[in-house]
Amino acid sequence: MEKIVILLLLTVLLTGCSSTKRRLAKKIDAHIKTVENNHQFTGFLLINAATQDTLYSCNSTKYFTPASNTKIYTLFTALRLLPDHIPTLKYVISNDTLYIQGTGDPSALHPYLKDSTALHFLKDYTNIALYSNNFRDEKFGPGWAWDDYQYYYSPERSGFPLYGNVVTIENSDTLNIQPDYFKDSILPISYALNRDRKKNYFYFDTSKKDTIVIPFIVDSSLTRKLLEKSLQIKIYSTDKMPVDNMKVLYGMPADTVYKRMMQVSDNFLAEQLLVLASATLSDTLSSERARQFVLENHLSDVRQPPRWVDGSGLSRYNLFTPESIVHVLQKLYLEIPQERLLQFFPAGGESGTLEDWYPGNPAPYLYAKTGSLSNNHCLSGYLITKSGKTLIFSFMNNHFMEHPNEVKKRMQTIFEKIRDNY
Repeated sequence: MEKIVILLLLTVLLTGCSSTKRRLAKKIDAHIKTVENNHQFTGFLLINAATQDTLYSCNSTKYFTPASNTKIYTLFTALRLLPDHIPTLKYVISNDTLYIQGTGDPSALHPYLKDSTALHFLKDYTNIALYSNNFRDEKFGPGWAWDDYQYYYSPERSGFPLYGNVVTIENSDTLNIQPDYFKDSILPISYALNRDRKKNYFYFDTSKKDTIVIPFIVDSSLTRKLLEKSLQIKIYSTDKMPVDNMKVLYGMPADTVYKRMMQVSDNFLAEQLLVLASATLSDTLSSERARQFVLENHLSDVRQPPRWVDGSGLSRYNLFTPESIVHVLQKLYLEIPQERLLQFFPAGGESGTLEDWYPGNPAPYLYAKTGSLSNNHCLSGYLITKSGKTLIFSFMNNHFMEHPNEVKKRMQTIFEKIRDNY
């Protein structure tokens, strides 16, 4: 008799759960399959984080341009390969000379992160030799727009970045240029471009009170000169490192860099984190090597392997499915305490790229990474329902012609339905 009662209870519970899922799916369907959405390509996968049950699926195995949702894979790579503190440079002391090479660390003298670990370390030495031939990536990722070179969101990649590989020009009461190495390279004119395409000549209208960030052209000679100016000593170039075992100098907490990368969708940090991750695999810096290693050794179970070509998502060559994004989000959910994991992501209505969208009442219910390129908007992450359940989702919209805010409004309606009804 007891067994029959238990079976009846289980049947009622399962029927109730199935009924709730069906009702939720119908509510989502009613918004997904609208006239407006007929003019774009939409994919959406929603699962229960605890049970891994699929609650809704639409084109979830189709490939989409992910834009900055690519950074979720970069975050996963960094969390798997990097230590708790950023490896800021590698070095060997031989005779009276300190030999150094970059790791790709993006935080050194960065305009926001401002890490000076490497600089303080180098100040203790008078004979320093810089090795720069370990960087094997191109300055720009495959498929990046060629005319983005002058904009803040598209700095060049490098093996030993300094100052975020950008010039920051601030004109308030006085003109402040950082790094001041470039103070004689600022042309005080109003011009359509921010920088000459082939030279480090920057255009800035000094009659305006403004702050502007402009990428500079990176080469090994410039890196050496920037270090020399900061340290006030002569630094030499070297064609090879000594054969002795290299030591690693560690800098700032890695989580600080990850949070900045995810919260404001910082492309430079994302690109350099892949370069940095490759430094843990060999002395050669190659973001491609890091991507391939992770796909083969940590994500071989992804059912739709992505076309993953950069760390930031600037490239339209990237192709991911909603399922492949959710797969990584699920791994992160299982491996990292929720409090730590959610602080990496923008919180709806509160922080980062979600500050103006998806507000909670009173607390945030959505923690997710945006991904936007012209005619494309994606959002992937975690949703906390009113009943306390954690859901994982990837919502990808490609090829729309309307203003992105119209797409976001429809997404917000759907997310609120999910929050309130499951």
